[in-house]
Amino acid sequence: MNQTTAIHAALKRALRARGRTYAEAADVLGLSEASIKRLFSKAELSLERLELLCNWIDIDIADVVELAQAAQPLVTELTPAQERELLNDPALLLTAFLLLNRWKEAEILTTFRFSKPQLTLLLVRLQRIGLIELLPFDRIKLRTARNFAWRKDGPIQRYFSERVLTEFLASSFDGPGERMRFVGGMLSAASIQKLHQGMEAFAKQFDALVAADLSLPIEQRHGVSLLAAVRPWELSEFTKLRKAPRQGYDPGPPQAKA
Repeated sequence: MNQTTAIHAALKRALRARGRTYAEAADVLGLSEASIKRLFSKAELSLERLELLCNWIDIDIADVVELAQAAQPLVTELTPAQERELLNDPALLLTAFLLLNRWKEAEILTTFRFSKPQLTLLLVRLQRIGLIELLPFDRIKLRTARNFAWRKDGPIQRYFSERVLTEFLASSFDGPGERMRFVGGMLSAASIQKLHQGMEAFAKQFDALVAADLSLPIEQRHGVSLLAAVRPWELSEFTKLRKAPRQGYDPGPPQAKA
């Protein structure tokens, strides 16, 4: 559902919630009831008429827009077929990645070898998938929920494990801006849970830094990947030398997330 249609639907719900009818709305606008029904069904009310109806039922247009946005379901994950569609076209996958990282259309055109028509076709495909909504004046709205994630053991996650992670770790991590720490030790289940909470806080800090840097010119920002991983694990060569099989990890009773 595009934004204009969603706003009309939200206003229609607001009218019904207040017990107002199409016939009454027609009197307010000086139109026939049939005309009102047609304008709502085709989402063709002018801004002036939207404002008149909002004033009539004592609601701000901004509130109607907020109701419209709240009613539209956000994407929490894609289907396997949709993830495969991204993987089958590197240009589409790149565009999705850039948009999820808040790139603007002008920045993509400046940085990558896309023509305006080529990028438009990619954006239309991403809108059909449900990741974005295209708005007037080349504006792009993400349709992903805050908890959006790639499917567990889905095509994108497998691609990440088999290709992206391997390429990412193929570095000595001693170049400019690079750093890696790998540590190991014996921890209790409670301490492991604290590490999980710390990772979540670190990820939120990363997202906050990304948002804070959005105002900087694109040439002052750099693509950065951060990997933080925790798992009860032992090198298989060490496990072979154990006298007895290693005990499985017992996390204990479920704990509430921080």
